[in-house]
Amino acid sequence: MTDNKLPSPTAPSLAEASKFWLKLGFISFGGPAGQIAIMHQELVERRRWISEKRYLHALNYCMVLPGPEAQQLATYIGWLMHKTPGALIAGGLFFLPALLILIGLGWVYMRFGDLPTVAGLLYGIKPAVTAIVLFAAYRIGSRALRNRWLWAMAAAAFMAIFALRVPFPLIVIAAGMIGAAGGQWAPQYFTVGGGHGNAKAHFGPAVIDDDTPTPEHARFNWGKLYRLLAVGLMLWAGALGWLCAEYGWQGGLTQMGWFFTKAAWLTFGGAYAVLPYVYQGAVEHYHWLTPQQMIDSLALGETTPGPLIMVNTFVGFVAGWGQAWFGADSPFLAGSVAAVVVTYFTYLPSFLFILAGGPLVETTHGNLKFTAPLTGVTAAVVGVIVNLAVFFAYHVFWPQGWDGAFDLFSAGLSLAALLVLFRCKIGIIPVIAGSAFGGWLWLFLLPWFN
Repeated sequence: MTDNKLPSPTAPSLAEASKFWLKLGFISFGGPAGQIAIMHQELVERRRWISEKRYLHALNYCMVLPGPEAQQLATYIGWLMHKTPGALIAGGLFFLPALLILIGLGWVYMRFGDLPTVAGLLYGIKPAVTAIVLFAAYRIGSRALRNRWLWAMAAAAFMAIFALRVPFPLIVIAAGMIGAAGGQWAPQYFTVGGGHGNAKAHFGPAVIDDDTPTPEHARFNWGKLYRLLAVGLMLWAGALGWLCAEYGWQGGLTQMGWFFTKAAWLTFGGAYAVLPYVYQGAVEHYHWLTPQQMIDSLALGETTPGPLIMVNTFVGFVAGWGQAWFGADSPFLAGSVAAVVVTYFTYLPSFLFILAGGPLVETTHGNLKFTAPLTGVTAAVVGVIVNLAVFFAYHVFWPQGWDGAFDLFSAGLSLAALLVLFRCKIGIIPVIAGSAFGGWLWLFLLPWFN
């Protein structure tokens, strides 16, 4: 609702903004949709640090980037208000609390995961995660698959990764090429709008308003772009080079840095899209984790604040602990260092995308659209996520494999969670909490029936 009588808000200091970004890091539950909604309510409606139009403009840019879009949006707004320090603080505090929480949860998981109480909670969480992944495929597919050609691409991507075991990066590249060709030869099928609507709402004057001139630091400059790219390359190559010099190219931490660098550049369509690639690498190629530990990683990642891509951090901790790279007496140190290494290489590109690309975006305040290649990638992502749901369902419903017994309770709990997500529109956290309690209760009561 328009309200032009409200006084203009005072621009926040860097310290004041930092307090908000720290608070956001602890309350950003609900995945990217929930995090984007929280930032809109706080920054656009309540504090009026940025107008609706400029907020959506930044969001549309972040949506076409690989990586966690909500964290990139926070980085963008922090950069727009307080230059590079604001970007580093906003983007860093978005995931730093989750990093510390996941290291703590990782310690509990590796030390006490076999205890009946912890095992019961995890037993209930896994069916909920299966339902959540399938629901994510539905949500993305309902928006992205607008015609039979995109449906066919989603089906082809599913068969490629499920039946033919095609690596995820090849699927992304092929989908992008098909989308580019389709955008040229059949644009009516591949030019699917990716904007988030028109900025019609107005909540009063904002610090960064619709007509606020682009600040000096946000104006495009070729020299600044080259310097940023050079710094980003040095930060990446320097860290990877140090790991290589210290542990060798085949060392576990070096391979983690290289693997999660590739994963960071492939995170189109959100964390669910890149998880099959992480599974292929962490479980099948490097054997850092077991399939059950991979499922548990996603389960615990869903219960913490911060971007869902923080699942990578938990994967790193479990891998470091299990591989004991610093000796059998220091598994916690190995897990913590691995978690930090994974987080560093996962998020470094996101900061570079904003600091280098932000000035280009600020040259115009019109809405951005998804390109045809990205439309193709998004369609393929739906099929990949369905494959992930099938993978989870197999390991949860048949924990001992096809030759073992079918876990009827897990299947029923997963179906119940899916129905709740579809019909009741309850958030992910309550679904996980209810499912965890159900799993614990079932394992607690099961001996009484035997």
